[in-house]
Amino acid sequence: MSAEPGTPSAAPKGAALATELLSAGYAGRPVVQEISIRVEPGEVVSVVGPNGSGKSTLLKALVGVVQVLSGKVLLDGSEVTNWTPDAAARAGIGYVPQIDDVFAPLTVRENLEMGGYLLPIRAVPGRIAHVLEVFPQLARMLTRRAAKLSGGERKMLAMGRVLMLEPRAFILDEPTANLAPALAQSLLDDHIRQLSATGASVLVVEQRARAVLAISDRTYVLTGGRCQMEGKPADLIASPDFVDTFLGGGKRQPAP
Repeated sequence: MSAEPGTPSAAPKGAALATELLSAGYAGRPVVQEISIRVEPGEVVSVVGPNGSGKSTLLKALVGVVQVLSGKVLLDGSEVTNWTPDAAARAGIGYVPQIDDVFAPLTVRENLEMGGYLLPIRAVPGRIAHVLEVFPQLARMLTRRAAKLSGGERKMLAMGRVLMLEPRAFILDEPTANLAPALAQSLLDDHIRQLSATGASVLVVEQRARAVLAISDRTYVLTGGRCQMEGKPADLIASPDFVDTFLGGGKRQPAP
């Protein structure tokens, strides 16, 4: 495991995010075991699986919230295993948690400014302008408090706040949680693909398997803390085992 440096250097633009035989968990007990994944620059890669399969634990291990017990976390080939969340952010990993993803009492602009806490003050306005280019809907909400935003608007703000540091890799944990189906689909279709269009690697955990498969370049399937299947969405949907276990069975749907 790598030692956390005092001032991590930024990863090159378009850095790949990867794990090698990663096991992680709590109090020395693994929840996920020997997980190897890779997300290339500009890719959207999803992780799906039943509740309790370890999806969120995997993401938290990547950003230092959960301890990696063995294996490695790599960003563009450099090891970042067990770095603190702050060091991971400095290195170029942006993390959007499922809950507590914005500062509710602050305005949209103040949230974005908080997202740029590692930037020189003079660079913050330019970064806010860039975020508003990616998420133009936020421009009309800059003076609105985050607590007054809808669920979809809050999630957009959360992604925009992380985008302030121009991360090379985005990690999104259940971005559509508690959203209505139509809003959830819009968030996946419109906004998550916008993040990958910046050249970043995007890794997303999502319960809405069909919806996230439609925007994914590749997908990993977790059960019992282990990766049981992986592949392109079209190939997975062509597998009866995958359809029966993870999409509820029944008539198979056309591949996205």
